[in-house]
Amino acid sequence: MSRAEAAEPAEAPEPSSRIKFSSPRQIPIVGVVTEDEEVQGAFKSMDLNRVIKLFEETGKDDLEERQLKSVKKLVQCYQNGFPLRDLAQIFKILNLCAEKIKTQPHFIEPAYNIIKLCGLPFLKKKASDEITYAEDTANSIGLLGDLMKIQNSELRIQICKCIIDFYHAEPPKKHITGYQQASSSYKIKMAEVGGLAKTMIQSLELLENQLVEKLWVLKALQHLSTSEVNCTLMVKAQAASGICAHLNDPDPSGQLLFRSSEILWNLLEKSSKEEIIQQLSNLKCLLALKEVFKNLFIRGVSHYDRQLRNDILVITTIISQNPGAPMIESGFTRDLILFATFNEVKSQNPLVKGLKLSNSYEDFELKKLLFNIIVILCKDLSTIQLLIDGKVILALFTYVKRPEKHKILEWSAAQYEELQLHAIATLSSVAPFLIDEYMFYKGNAQVLEFLVWCDNEDSFFTHGNSFHGAGGRGNKFAQMRYSLRLLRAMVYLENDTINKDLCENGAIQQLIGIFKNTISKYNDKEEAILLEIQSDILLILSGLCEYHIPGKEIFGTGGVDIILHVMKTDPKKLQSGLGYNVLLYSTLDSIWCCILGCYPSEDYFLEKEGIFLLLDLLALNQKKFCNLILGIMVEFCDNPKTAAHVNAWRGKKDQTAASLLIKLWRKEEKELGVKRDKYGRIVDTKKPLFTSFQEEQKIIPLPANCPTIAVMDVAENIRAKIYAVLGKLDFENLPGLSAEDFVTLCIIHRYLDFKIGEIWNEIYEEIKLEKLRPVSTDKKILESITAASENIGKMVVSLQSEMIESQARQDVQNEQKVYTKIQATHKQRELANKSWETFLARTSNAKTLKKAKRLQEKAIESSRYGERPPNAVFHRTDIKGLNATVPSGGVVTVESTPARLVGGPLADTDIALKKLPIRGGALQKTSPQKDIRVTTLPTFC
Repeated sequence: MSRAEAAEPAEAPEPSSRIKFSSPRQIPIVGVVTEDEEVQGAFKSMDLNRVIKLFEETGKDDLEERQLKSVKKLVQCYQNGFPLRDLAQIFKILNLCAEKIKTQPHFIEPAYNIIKLCGLPFLKKKASDEITYAEDTANSIGLLGDLMKIQNSELRIQICKCIIDFYHAEPPKKHITGYQQASSSYKIKMAEVGGLAKTMIQSLELLENQLVEKLWVLKALQHLSTSEVNCTLMVKAQAASGICAHLNDPDPSGQLLFRSSEILWNLLEKSSKEEIIQQLSNLKCLLALKEVFKNLFIRGVSHYDRQLRNDILVITTIISQNPGAPMIESGFTRDLILFATFNEVKSQNPLVKGLKLSNSYEDFELKKLLFNIIVILCKDLSTIQLLIDGKVILALFTYVKRPEKHKILEWSAAQYEELQLHAIATLSSVAPFLIDEYMFYKGNAQVLEFLVWCDNEDSFFTHGNSFHGAGGRGNKFAQMRYSLRLLRAMVYLENDTINKDLCENGAIQQLIGIFKNTISKYNDKEEAILLEIQSDILLILSGLCEYHIPGKEIFGTGGVDIILHVMKTDPKKLQSGLGYNVLLYSTLDSIWCCILGCYPSEDYFLEKEGIFLLLDLLALNQKKFCNLILGIMVEFCDNPKTAAHVNAWRGKKDQTAASLLIKLWRKEEKELGVKRDKYGRIVDTKKPLFTSFQEEQKIIPLPANCPTIAVMDVAENIRAKIYAVLGKLDFENLPGLSAEDFVTLCIIHRYLDFKIGEIWNEIYEEIKLEKLRPVSTDKKILESITAASENIGKMVVSLQSEMIESQARQDVQNEQKVYTKIQATHKQRELANKSWETFLARTSNAKTLKKAKRLQEKAIESSRYGERPPNAVFHRTDIKGLNATVPSGGVVTVESTPARLVGGPLADTDIALKKLPIRGGALQKTSPQKDIRVTTLPTFC
């Protein structure tokens, strides 16, 4: 298209050499084309309606020749591609040619040429043509599939080539003035809309014995199956079963198998996987897959054959996930088990005689795929006998061994490591179904011996590149992890023979030792895998000790130590997502199974402050742990030493265990929607424990063996466990409770009475719903029980009200004491201020000072006895000549003291600074060089 034409609007009139058409259906009349335009590649239009009328005429002698000539002219005219506006009429002409082929074979060539031109890109004159002619284009392309019914090999092949060209479009040979090439994906979209894929699948049924044509159709379907829309259409046409059933058809080129498997893969990836599996789960398909796989397994030597073999095995693995697939009936299961084990177990079967796998990547992948399919097959119990006959357990246990030095292996070190881990993982799934085989080959002893090697410090370099080897690079953690998973799977069976055998082989002591070693090997890089190993060890120990008292005794103090170590973990790590939550769950389970019921272990746990650690975990207030911890607390409280430890515990802000439990009760009731007023009192005395769920659920008559909602409520929340713990601690002597706690405690104390009343109320309501009328005696008993329960509720409410009122009075008294203290403080402050003002007045005004002095002397005189006792010595308490109203100091004038001791009359007030000598005999006044200081004596009033 020229720039001038491109610049014109869509509605602009065309040049005079062209005729404008009012509708897209109108057929253009042949226009005048100049030589210049022809050289440039101008498009030659023709009257297609006239061609159609010509094909519809009958009875003329030269009609066939004229028809052939017109089609030939059409092909020449549109040799650079079909315009979208003419496509509907061109395909109508093609369809008319196809109808004449049966009686007039000369029309094969014109039809062939028209189909060949369909492989070229379609042309559009306007940008909107793709939308305007979308329906016509889709119907036209859909017609190609219907033309596959014509029994002509060349025509069918050309149709397939045309479809393939949709995905590999070539540019037009010449540029057509006034036209543009439609987008490359336009044909593909129109093929989806026209349902071409469905008609092509249906055409396969016509090509049973025509290999070349079938291969071309499969090649076209291979391209079509890259679209989800086409895959959905193909599935509706039963493409999966139709293609799979002919996988084993003879084909020297090998293309049939390759293209068919590729189509099946695309169908599995881009359409309903369940529908595909259902289509392939029939005997015919499985027999075909079996023969193909067997041939490729035994005779395939090239890289391509091995890769195709693995693809077929993956498809088989997907089909085997369907329990209804006749895997056993087809004999495929027996062959797969044979191929999976022939390398490890000697077999006389001629299928594998002289067969050996190489260490190539394809054979390595095959071995892993065979292990994987065994895991899937073992879920079908009818396969168990085949697994026993195939000695699968023995074959897998050949990998549960320490690597022997200087032994030549058929796999590389990295490959052998990955196969070893995969084999142990496979054993974890298969062994629980083959217990007798597992015990016959001494599975426990082999695994424990392998764990000894895993726990050793031997130099061993592992690659850790595989899925199963994650976290095990340069160490044996991956081997240890999968070995422990195997033991865990066997212990979870709760088989007495297996568990007893493990205990006799020293599993408990060995696992405790491994746990302690993992603590010493801790590092951040392998943190997640180490936590998983520790969790599995604790779960295995729980399974071994739960119903085995000797096992609990063996667990002993060493086991308690590792549990205490885990319980001391920083609570912040529980939110890290690395596995600390799982480890803590395993630890709590171990306390329940390994410690409870063994009194020495219980005492040691208490001695090491285990109860304190449990209460610390409970104080974290994580709902997922509360139920389990409280269950452990209930059991521990049967030990008479536990109560003292529980009462001695203190949490944050000096919180006691009883206060913590009551707080948890309140939180639980809030989450359950139990009705309480703002003080925590019972609102409905008839239903004091009812949750919002119980309020919503209507009472329904149930059989006697079905628990009611009231009974289920006991197990579904933690209130019953809190009641049990507080009951064993004695409701009357719980330390550190507030008034709010006591109000809640009243309800907890009567929990059992309320629950019994609730259950009897349910019974009474069920009787009413079933329209049964109890005898008068039973009715009176039911009514009395209901009334008694309600009276208990009223009594509790009354007691709660008294407590609240008492607390209110106590709060008022406490408030009054605080106010009194504040008042006294203010009064003391006022007295201090007044005293200071008086002192300032005395120091600044002589009259005030004298007045104060007189008042002081008067007070002193009034405090003395009125009459002096006979022979009494009078001591003055003041110093003459001193004008001060403050205490004069710690001095006393003693008149009876000889003057020689003090150096003269007592008029000198600085007597405390006199220096007195020490000589033999009486004291003498001497020079001040050699003297001692005399301390003053207290004043006597």
